[in-house]
Amino acid sequence: MADILGIDIGGTGVKAAPVDVATGRLTAERAKLATPHPATPDAVAAVVRDLVNDFGWTGQAGVTFPGVVTSGVVRTAANLDPSWLHMDAEDLLGTATGLTVKVLNDADAAGVAEMKFGAGVGERGTVLMLTLGTGIGSALFYDGILVPNTEFGHIEIGGKDAEKRASEHARETEDLSWGKWAGRVDAYLDKMEALLSPELIIIGGGISKRSDKFLPKLSPLRARIVPATLLNDAGIVGAAMAVTQ
Repeated sequence: MADILGIDIGGTGVKAAPVDVATGRLTAERAKLATPHPATPDAVAAVVRDLVNDFGWTGQAGVTFPGVVTSGVVRTAANLDPSWLHMDAEDLLGTATGLTVKVLNDADAAGVAEMKFGAGVGERGTVLMLTLGTGIGSALFYDGILVPNTEFGHIEIGGKDAEKRASEHARETEDLSWGKWAGRVDAYLDKMEALLSPELIIIGGGISKRSDKFLPKLSPLRARIVPATLLNDAGIVGAAMAVTQ
């Protein structure tokens, strides 16, 4: 099978790389450009087009979006410009790049990749993937089947969206120690375990490459808590995989 370009749109950066979807491996070095501000549809589409052009890509592409996406249409955009709401992202990005594009929720993409190639391989029962970055993304699986667009980062903790307290962005902007931040993540994970009773929780997103800084500081849960194996490439891999599914 030919490689597929995976593109991961985030609140701070847009990343891309071609992916061998049979193995889940990137076949070229990842490229990254800053997310424009304001992150309007046209501005983000221009960045996506630049990344496609950087690779000289003419094949298919999968794209993640940090919000609810149904049939290629954006339903929420908490960390991008509100003008994304009700936008047909597949049409917009397909027109901008000249490619056939598949668009899906970013955490769903990362979760699908981890279940196929990473920390979730062979896991049965309920698995929760959480991406801690600009916000908190979530992907929920039961016996390997995705329940799409869960958006558990917006569950209220201490009177605020969980992502306003426990995301990597919150840790950085409030200059929290790893211990202080781990306490906030604890409160969030306690809530998620009470609601979902997962067997496994996978922590991904930008923070996953520094899991040694905070995972040992988390309080034990009944669920196992592990870092994402694909680290911050999971979204790119899952975006590419979505084209074939």
